[in-house]
This record gives sequence, structure tokens and C-alpha cells, in this order.
Amino acid sequence: MTDTVVHCEVSNGIATITLDSPSNRNALSKQLVTDLHSALDRAESNDVRVIVLTHTGNTFCAGADLRERSSGPVDSSPMVRAFQRLMDSRQPTVAAVKGFVRAGGVGLMASCDLVVVPATADFAFTEVRIGAAPAIIAVPILRRCSAAQLAAPFLTGEVFDAAHARAIGLVSHVAADAGGVDDQVAMLCAGMLRAGPNALAATKSILRTVPGELLDQAFPRMQQLSESVFESAEASEGMEAFFAKRAPSWVSEPSGQ
Repeated sequence: MTDTVVHCEVSNGIATITLDSPSNRNALSKQLVTDLHSALDRAESNDVRVIVLTHTGNTFCAGADLRERSSGPVDSSPMVRAFQRLMDSRQPTVAAVKGFVRAGGVGLMASCDLVVVPATADFAFTEVRIGAAPAIIAVPILRRCSAAQLAAPFLTGEVFDAAHARAIGLVSHVAADAGGVDDQVAMLCAGMLRAGPNALAATKSILRTVPGELLDQAFPRMQQLSESVFESAEASEGMEAFFAKRAPSWVSEPSGQ
């Protein structure tokens, strides 16, 4: 038996999933992906409101495990499902990145709703330099960035910094340093914990599905969603709490309006 290389801890409604295989820079090995699915099984429970994905070592994730890939065909289906689970989970997902990110690791990071990195982080799509293509990772990444913005880094494998990653939409927040990443993630989680759980799930779905949808399809669907949400027990409690100037039932600690 090998040690688990992905850990999940749940506290105060936040599930923190930690990639813990620094010896191979948290590469997407069979074991790491298998353990990631086990961690997501725990994180997708009803007692979890927000999922944070982070890491040990100086690299968030180096991408595919090239030793495994070079030894024969590898089924990428488990990795694809992990990306999909992060994108489709009801809970918002936050990538807390404190180091470098390469290739498939960028796809894993981009599958999260929010991405927080330090100013010292850098990124590269190194696939073309080993004769491969950034195919699977293009799915989550091209939902964050335009093809024109990705053309140069995809085609050259060049390294780019956190400021450029923020400018093209690959990351959502840039902190001064690793400690700042923790502070920013804590602030984001605190804000989301003040939101209704069902409202968060609905809003995440809106962000994922509305862009690119035809207007005559989007408006009727969003009208139906809006009306159903406003008529829900959660919204009723939220509005009652607003008028009573108290915290709604899903907020464990009172907070300002």
C-alpha cells in the first residue's frame, strides 16, 4: 500500500484538498488522480460549502506524469472526470496556488471557479516542447481565456508570469506572496459562506452555462431560474433576515449587512 498523496480536511464548511506529492511536483499520476477523486467524494458532501484546492512543495502541479506516459498508453478518463467534477460541483471551488504551474496543472487550476496565486508564480504550456498538445486542458482554459490570448503560450511553450495570467483571465486574484494567497482565499471563503448554499450553486451554474448561450434561450431559462430561486425557502429566509437586520440561518456568525 502506498501513502495517500491527496488529503482532504473539512472545517467550518470549507473542504481543503491538498495535493501532497512534492517529490514529482504533484504530477497527475494515476495515484494522485485516484486520491483526488476520493478527496472530492468527501468534499462534495452536504456539510461543505466551499472547496479549496491547494498543494505542498513549490509546484502546484507539473501536469502529466511523464514517466507513466512514456511507459505505455494511459487512460486520461479519470483526469477528465476530475476536471469536470471541479467545474460541475455545486460548491464553488478555489485554487490556492503558491508556486509554479505547468501543462496539465494549469488545466487543473483553471477547472476551479476562482484562482489565487502569488505575484511570483509562473505558468507554461509545455506540451508542444515534448511533442504533445494541450488538448484536454484546453476545455477548461478556453472557458476562461480567448483563443487569441492563448495562441502564443500554447504554440511556443513560453513561460509567463502572474500579471499576464491575470490579464488574460487565467487567474482571478494575484497576491503579493504565498501568505497573501492564504489571506485572499480566507476572504473569498468568508464571503461565500455568507451566501445561501443553493444560491451559490445556482450562481455557479449561471457563470458556466450562460456565456455563449443564444439570447432567446438564455432569457427564458434565466427568468425561470430567477423566479424559482426567489420563491425558495432559502430566499424567503434571506429576505426575512435582511428586513430583520439579522444574519440568515446559514451564517454561523453574525455579519454586517
